[in-house]
Amino acid sequence: MKKNSLLLLVGIFITQWAVAQWQPAGDKIKTKWASEIDPENVLSEYPRPIMERDEWKNLNGLWEYSITERNSQKPENSDGEILVPFAAESSLSGVMERVGPSKVLWYNNSFTVPQDWDGKNIKLNFGAVDWKAEIWINDVKIGSHTGGFTPFSFDITPFLEDGEQKISVKVWDPSDEGPQPRGKQVKNPEGIWYTPVTGIWQTVWLEPVSEKSLKDLRFTPNIDNNTVTVKSKTTDFEPGDIIEVIVKDEGKEIAKSKFAAGVTSEITLDNPKLWSPESPFLYRTTIKLISNGETTDEVESYFAMRKISKKRDENGVVRMQLNNEDYFHFGPLDQGWWPDGLYTAPTDEALRYDIVKTKEMGYNMIRKHVKVEPARWYTHCDELGILVWQDMPNGGRGPGWQSRNFFKGTEDQRSDASEAVYKKEWKEIMDYLYSYPSIAVWVPFNEAWGQFNTVEVTEWTKNYDPSRLVNSASGGNHFHTGDILDLHNYPEPNLYLYDAERVTVLGEYGGIGFPMKNHLWATDKNWGYVEFDSKKAVTDKYIEYTDMLKELVRSGFSAAVYTQTTDVEGEVNGLMTYDRKEDKMNFKRIREANQEVINVLKN
Repeated sequence: MKKNSLLLLVGIFITQWAVAQWQPAGDKIKTKWASEIDPENVLSEYPRPIMERDEWKNLNGLWEYSITERNSQKPENSDGEILVPFAAESSLSGVMERVGPSKVLWYNNSFTVPQDWDGKNIKLNFGAVDWKAEIWINDVKIGSHTGGFTPFSFDITPFLEDGEQKISVKVWDPSDEGPQPRGKQVKNPEGIWYTPVTGIWQTVWLEPVSEKSLKDLRFTPNIDNNTVTVKSKTTDFEPGDIIEVIVKDEGKEIAKSKFAAGVTSEITLDNPKLWSPESPFLYRTTIKLISNGETTDEVESYFAMRKISKKRDENGVVRMQLNNEDYFHFGPLDQGWWPDGLYTAPTDEALRYDIVKTKEMGYNMIRKHVKVEPARWYTHCDELGILVWQDMPNGGRGPGWQSRNFFKGTEDQRSDASEAVYKKEWKEIMDYLYSYPSIAVWVPFNEAWGQFNTVEVTEWTKNYDPSRLVNSASGGNHFHTGDILDLHNYPEPNLYLYDAERVTVLGEYGGIGFPMKNHLWATDKNWGYVEFDSKKAVTDKYIEYTDMLKELVRSGFSAAVYTQTTDVEGEVNGLMTYDRKEDKMNFKRIREANQEVINVLKN
């Protein structure tokens, strides 16, 4: 037997042994999808469906890891194996160990580049890494990235060698000791604060591209003149290079446009089909970059024709509108946390599941609360038909960082560094999510958590993306800026402030608690704003609140957000249990009640 063949057999044996050894860590509750995970085929779906290429290679799976002191050199030995892309603190990582701000997490792995990619540039893509990531290829540091919620890439072609390639990633996350946006993770989780998340938590992958390739696409629909604006970014172009956009309706080509690379194009559609939660129609597109008559890059994408706006109704109330019609937004506060994966859903089916259930309950909107999801989540929203209010993950450390001075008009004192980090990451989040039609509202701040320079941040957000509404501070310090006045009231809905010049919404209410035995993250310290002990009692109270809400809609509310989609760690006020194994209310009754609320503006 040849030496190379023997080494290959040994490698296969070691890989199979490692896979057989992997198990979820800890004894916390888990979703049904945890048992379906194959360490050799983890989250295998294409990770960026709004800009999809034919060829790619998934690097998810078992990597070696080490946890060391923050300023230490790369360790020679590993602490074991971690299942990427699950955070070190999660059960599905197989580690379930806190890293903390005084230490760093190291990843090591190897990969090969497919032979038929020869002559292509190789991009290394990360869906998201929390928070500061440094990357080495074959022991050469190629770059770094800060920001726990957005994708980033490197062209690693110059650093590749013959045969197998080595990759190392070093991650530091200061948790709630740092200036960065972090959402609800803290070092000492309790109440409404959750387990910290460190490291890679979205898919890592390779793709081959030409030297001239597409970097980004931005679609902006205008239903009032039946056009969609297309803006592209490329890695490189020269005079004469062309972007070609082919628009399809159910697979049939209905429009084509060619324009110079670097130029923005406007495509006219005849009698366009409009997107809404009731009819989530998407126009599929093929986009090509053409140089000297040859296609150097080609991606599949999509867009939707829809309009997000506001208008005063016949009674003088400023209402949210969808496609130039008054439209009541009603949905749950969605934290996007998982008992086994923390930030990361176990499978793509699981990621989609919460949206499907939200639709089943008769809602038309989700408020994505102080978290940003993987790209596939937003595509699921686009395809299933659900509006999204996108929060900026809160953060910052300064006096009043957890303040609830809702009506005082005061703001947190943040360092210059904290403000700079916020602005950088908020822009990156908006850039990342711009083309997803489901996103209807940007929410820069929540309940005065790290709130600063509210007018400046809100006006910048509105100017950067005038195609959506801006909810400056959901339940926070109220400044007369942006499109929306957002009230929070627990447990029952209450219209205690009203803005005659802006849209008035109930950004949070409810929180009806029901701890279900055998489905709890913790057996003690569980809480809800009010608690009951049966599905019927919880459903009855929920419908009591929707009956109240219907009258408040007539009085001036234009949207409402119920807390919340699922239980999360110590919170037991979900519509479903944290493990998603039990519905905690009668969803048929809930659906009927929700539809009655939504239809108030239609009657």
